[in-house]
Amino acid sequence: MSTETGLRVVVTGATGNVGTSVVRALGTDPQIASVLGLARRIPDMTAPGTTWASVDLSETSAPDALRRHFADAEAVIHLAWRFQPTHDPVVTWQSNVLGSLAVFDAVVAAGVPALVHASSVGAYSPGPKTAPGVDESWPTHGWPDAAYCREKSYLERVLDTYERQHPQIRVVRMRPGFLFKETAASEQRRIFGGRHLPGPLIRPDLLPFVPDLEGLRFQVMHTDDAAEAYRLALLNDVRGAFNLAADPPVDAKVLAGLLDARIVRLPRRAVRAAVAAAWGLHAVPASPHLFDAVLRLPLLNTTRAREELGWRPEWSATEAIEEFLRGVRKGSGEATAPLQGHKAA
Repeated sequence: MSTETGLRVVVTGATGNVGTSVVRALGTDPQIASVLGLARRIPDMTAPGTTWASVDLSETSAPDALRRHFADAEAVIHLAWRFQPTHDPVVTWQSNVLGSLAVFDAVVAAGVPALVHASSVGAYSPGPKTAPGVDESWPTHGWPDAAYCREKSYLERVLDTYERQHPQIRVVRMRPGFLFKETAASEQRRIFGGRHLPGPLIRPDLLPFVPDLEGLRFQVMHTDDAAEAYRLALLNDVRGAFNLAADPPVDAKVLAGLLDARIVRLPRRAVRAAVAAAWGLHAVPASPHLFDAVLRLPLLNTTRAREELGWRPEWSATEAIEEFLRGVRKGSGEATAPLQGHKAA
């Protein structure tokens, strides 16, 4: 790297929830010379210092294209991920796992010195729901019945071997909680609630209660805060995993306060049966297996990110959810294919 010219960074999955925030965070940093955003579809959006190229990680041509795009890069941030179709895990495995393997191999082939990989809280094995949460040494075996967790966990095992085989590459694994921002709200509504769930219906007067379920306690953060952690990990000489989350942990009480709704205790088995029935009928895309995983995810201890990266979230968890809810009701989005908005009539 030349300190006079700055870093050349390539970002996969650059048009999604995290990717759009990451390219903006990098593009305004004077230490970053250029950003190349890779995505299946080139977007209409612009970001400072960013150019775009099209790569589909599920295609057989992806390895050659990746090696070409990674040439002379000082770092690759790998964010690309496909959440659907949840009824066909072979398709997501091909994009998420095999596509990631192509990225990792291309980093080696192109001689890129740093790889920052988007892992997730979903990679962790079931754990405690109480503070201070688990640190980065907690097992990453995921919840095996959920495709998302299974894929994230598998890639953790791949990187364990990868780091030993390629010690010259600085590998960082980011493990954030759930990520929200206003302009990603339409995409997330489609991913989890389906295209036919009207955003304007998600408002307090139409949501009279919040279900209180055993295990319903999780962590969220604003996507821009996660992007800042990626920037710091890129610019600091660090390796290994970093947990990312904001306070407070979210449970039925927090959700009820945000939605001005009452809390109703419900049996987990009954709610799971309803989710499974809706998913089986293709009424909602979120699977009961992911529902099972969320109720078992541990809380994260973010001490390492705070101490070694100097990272501090600017938004609280409740502020991130409030922004997401506002985006859902407004049909907010961005000028990228994944984040396309849907304005209410």
